[in-house]
Order: sequence, then C-alpha cells, then structure tokens
Amino acid sequence: MSVKIKHGLGLGLLCVLLTLAACEKAVGSSSDGDGEATGDGAVVDSEQALCYDDVGNQIVPPEPGERFYGQDAQYERLQSSYRDNGDGTITDLNTGLVWQQAFAGRMSWFDAEDYAAELELGGYDDWRLPSVEELTSIALFSGGMQTMTPYLDTDYFDFEYPEEPWRVIDGQYWSGDYYIGTVFQGDEAAFGFNFADGHIKAYPTENSPGGGPFEAYVRCVRGTLYGESDFVDNGDGTVTDLTSGLMWQRADDGSTYDWEEALAYAEGLELAGHDDWRLPDAKELQSLVDYSRNNPALDPIFQLSDDDAWCWSSTTHGDAYNNAVYISFGKGTDYRGTDVHGAGALRSDPKSGDPDDYPQGRGPQNDEVRIYNTVLCLRDAD
Repeated sequence: MSVKIKHGLGLGLLCVLLTLAACEKAVGSSSDGDGEATGDGAVVDSEQALCYDDVGNQIVPPEPGERFYGQDAQYERLQSSYRDNGDGTITDLNTGLVWQQAFAGRMSWFDAEDYAAELELGGYDDWRLPSVEELTSIALFSGGMQTMTPYLDTDYFDFEYPEEPWRVIDGQYWSGDYYIGTVFQGDEAAFGFNFADGHIKAYPTENSPGGGPFEAYVRCVRGTLYGESDFVDNGDGTVTDLTSGLMWQRADDGSTYDWEEALAYAEGLELAGHDDWRLPDAKELQSLVDYSRNNPALDPIFQLSDDDAWCWSSTTHGDAYNNAVYISFGKGTDYRGTDVHGAGALRSDPKSGDPDDYPQGRGPQNDEVRIYNTVLCLRDAD
C-alpha cells in the first residue's frame, strides 16, 4: 500500500500516525504510446484535507473496511501550483493556463463576453471566458460558508464576498459555457462557478426570477483549452479518458446509494480485473460533464440507468459537513421537478437521512433533495 501524508489539521500526532497507516495515495497515470493514457490533462486535486462522517463530525481518517473509508481526503492527486507573473496575471503550472489575477465587477453574461474580448493584460489580448472545467480547476474544496473560507487560493487570486444588495453567498463567476437547456420558466442561461459557496449552476442570461439578466463576476483566462476529454471504450465495462489518465466505470449498476453506501460500493468494486476503484472527488467527477449535452450532460459512451441521474462524489461539501458533493448529469431540479440549475450543476445533498423530510426541497431555489444517488467509480489508468 502506498503511503501519503495528508491528514486532518488539528487532530495532533494521533491523526498523523493514523493517516500514514490508513490513507492511500492515488498516483496519476503518465504512460506514453498510441492509445494509452498520458495524463497530460491530469485533474488537479480538490485539496480537501479533512475526513468527516455522515452527520458532519470531523473524524480520524478511517482505515480500509471501516465506515466512511475512501473519501476525498484519503486520496491525494496532483497538487495545485501557481506562479505570480508580477503583471496582473497568474500562471497555473499544472494546466498551463494564464489567469487574470484580479476580477471584474458584476455584469451580465453578454457583457462579460465583450469584456473578455476587449481585455488587454500582461501584454496579451487573447483573453476569454473560462470553461466550467477551467474554473473548477482552480477551485479548492477546502472552502466553506460555515468558516467563511473561499473556494479559491487567495494567496494568488483576488476575491471578495459580496455586500448588499447581494447575498454573501453570491460569489458567482461566469464561464463561457452556455446552457443548451433553459432554467426556471424557460430562461436561457450560462454556467458559472461560485467561489463563495462552491456550487456550479446555470444562471439566467436575459431574464432572471427577479427581473433582468443575472450579473456575476468575471475572471478571464488565456491559453489552450483545458479539460477536453478523449474517451476510449475499453470493451470490458470501462472507459479511459486519455486526456486525464483516468479510467471510469462505463455504466452505473442501476442502484442508488446514500454517501456511506456509495463509498463502500466503490471501495469494494471489482471490474475488468481491477480492484482499486474509488469514488471520484468533486473535480474528477466534474471532468466528466459534457456541457454541449443535456439530460444527461454526459458523453453517450457512458450508460446511465436513469438519464435524470445525479452522481455522488467523495467530497464533503462546505455547505454543511453532513453534506457531500454530487453532479446532476440530469437536470438540476427543485422539489417540483423544474430545472433551476441546469444539467451539469454541482450541488450538495445530505449524506444520510430521508428525502421525505424535505418535501419542499431546501435552499433559495428549493432544490430537490434525493440523498440516494447514482455512482460511477474510477481508478488511475495503467
């Protein structure tokens, strides 16, 4: 078993020792050759360092076979690495993308497109709105509203929590990905990543529920588009993404699970001669989303038993630590079944409990609560 040094802060020497004993380190693929994964587009780690149970308690990292083993904090991937260029730009040394260090104030999506096209910064004029996956690549899932910690490395990137009349949770940044469906009452929308609360949602571009276009922050990017998947069906129930170096379970098993059950299912899976499967973290799972598709927002090389499926990640979410991240490959619905956030949204569900306890959903848009979600497992390609 590989050892990794990644442990919960504040748990002391005991936590360190148990982490060394219990946590496995997932190493990215870097093989070369025709038809083989290179991992050149490896997914950057979520950088979640703490382990939690299903009711939100911080726990000592579980050992294999124990409850809650296999969660995000127990698998370490490529760590984020940046360079401040001293000219208002930041280079991501993993993805090669160059980012605007500051941000532009709130504006509509169409104004954001114009802003990016006209931006001149650091001696360059080829700036653009980032894709959702590019925005997600710089997100830190160590953030959380409970601790007022942004989902962003503020040592490199400027950030602010909004002030009135905006809510403190309104830290949305526009992506260049336009939603091919509609939200609320047929409103056209584009996706954004919220660096205040760690959600991905589709926001109205012309008419929002409050009237007029929704406004969000803008942080531009330049460089070769990051995160374009290159899937190969291996013919054995698995799919390899040659870009990221990840191997995926091609189809779910037709069942839904709460979070603890999802972790156990992934850790116990044996498929295509491999037994080192795991539940994907938030960034890994988001890398599967195809924003050019709708319901499901997923390449048809994958087979979901339900087109409306939501899939669990291994990442505890900072909404409340009894919540975990899921991706809605199907529509991001409220309790009435209205698509309010788009297929491809990233939200959180309670890790355990009874969905019937949430008859009108929860949150500002009355998000549907399922608790029992689908699972697609992954491993590092050989």
